[in-house]
Amino acid sequence: MIKKTLLGLTLLVSLSIQGQDEASITLETLSQSAIEEHIYFLASDELKGRETGSPEIDIAAEYLATTLRRFGVQPVPGAQEGYFQAVELETVQPAASKRLILGDFTTENVLVMSGSNMERSMEAVFVDHGLEKDYENKDVAGKLAVALVGKEGANDPNSSFGLAGSKRTIAKRKGAVGLIEINTFGAGIWYRFINYFGRASTQVKAEEAGDFIHLWLQDEDERLQTAAKKKKAIAEISVAGMSRTLMAAKNVVGMVEGTDPELKNEFVIYSAHYDHIGIGQPNAEGDSIYNGARDNAVGVVTVLSAAESIAKNPTKRSALFILFTAEEKGLLGSKWYAEHPLIPMNQMVYCFNSDNGGYNDTSVATIIGLERTTVADHIKAACKEFDLEAIDDPAPEQGLFDRSDNVSFASKGVPAPTFSLGFRAFDAEIGKYYHQASDNPDNLDYEYLTKFFGAYVMACRLIANDPITPFWVEGDKYHAAGKALYSGK
Repeated sequence: MIKKTLLGLTLLVSLSIQGQDEASITLETLSQSAIEEHIYFLASDELKGRETGSPEIDIAAEYLATTLRRFGVQPVPGAQEGYFQAVELETVQPAASKRLILGDFTTENVLVMSGSNMERSMEAVFVDHGLEKDYENKDVAGKLAVALVGKEGANDPNSSFGLAGSKRTIAKRKGAVGLIEINTFGAGIWYRFINYFGRASTQVKAEEAGDFIHLWLQDEDERLQTAAKKKKAIAEISVAGMSRTLMAAKNVVGMVEGTDPELKNEFVIYSAHYDHIGIGQPNAEGDSIYNGARDNAVGVVTVLSAAESIAKNPTKRSALFILFTAEEKGLLGSKWYAEHPLIPMNQMVYCFNSDNGGYNDTSVATIIGLERTTVADHIKAACKEFDLEAIDDPAPEQGLFDRSDNVSFASKGVPAPTFSLGFRAFDAEIGKYYHQASDNPDNLDYEYLTKFFGAYVMACRLIANDPITPFWVEGDKYHAAGKALYSGK
């Protein structure tokens, strides 16, 4: 018993000394004036809100690459021009006309979720909710699969949209040439979908053109369901006027090799998105530039602070710094990287993302997913060192964990929380700046930001130097994905 107590005390003293050392190292490169300089540049009017595809976001990318190079961060093998990863995007103009005829049901109230112009007649097969089990004893090869949105007991708009991509994948795998999903959301919700998805959008470039079409339709009186359930039902689909234009975009990437002979084969990702929403509706003061100081120049400079510290004093694990494009277009830069990693994904043992909407409490740092990974104590200790309290997601109803770039890695199995400015509620104080022209660098609290950045950098160092590899907490929804990702290591 005495031996165990002594061992515990020795471990606590060791951890305390390690924390003191990492705090001292963090302070070596922590500079409020440098933080201000970076944020004022990235959120300046001259960069016009850093919209993906604009000349100004390319200036931001060059600035970030130059900064990483100056810190001593190394290029990643396979990156272009040293610090860039090309991200293939395209702008899609919606169809000018759409029509579906199925039996005696005809409508032009059609939402094209995926596909291109077509004029085609095909046999339709009803497949319940369009999940794997629903295709048993159903032959859809060369035919149109027709399904209800969502799944049994969960056909609300959020659940239905979340399942749409996997349903499309299943239908393709079964040999279908198209998928129709039928909803009964009600006119109000349906027209919100039409207004949102029926406008020009930016997407990851389709890797294969193909003729697969995916449509959503409204069917409040169930006439479409009735028509689809008939044997040998024939559907006629007409989509015209869609166009696709390639858009150049890039992620900014860099790395620092770890110092430990074994642990250097494990990487910690430090990430943030550097795009914002560009120029929009003028506010009451006539300002139409959405500078994105909080969202997400702060996040970018958080990562730059970690890069400077780790480049000067490398950690045992290797570091991969990724600054994503097109987060505001639907997490596209991080999705692209996760599907096209420059270093194998099973070497990524943690992703510490930084993204922000704003803050309403400068005594805290809000970590979305704090208690979902095994290194929460490191993050709490680092925050405490810089006079902040680390708190977990105070607004789970917002689904914030799955709304930032971290989820592109979490879905692959990589433990991935998001380090955010301190907020205790998604309230009016957040809304005053979130995606508003008022989100400017001159109304930030830089003393608070210096503490915030210090806490992040120290937490990064503690995680990257811990001899125990971080992982998901048992029971987390991404725990199984993590087990699968690292099973072959």
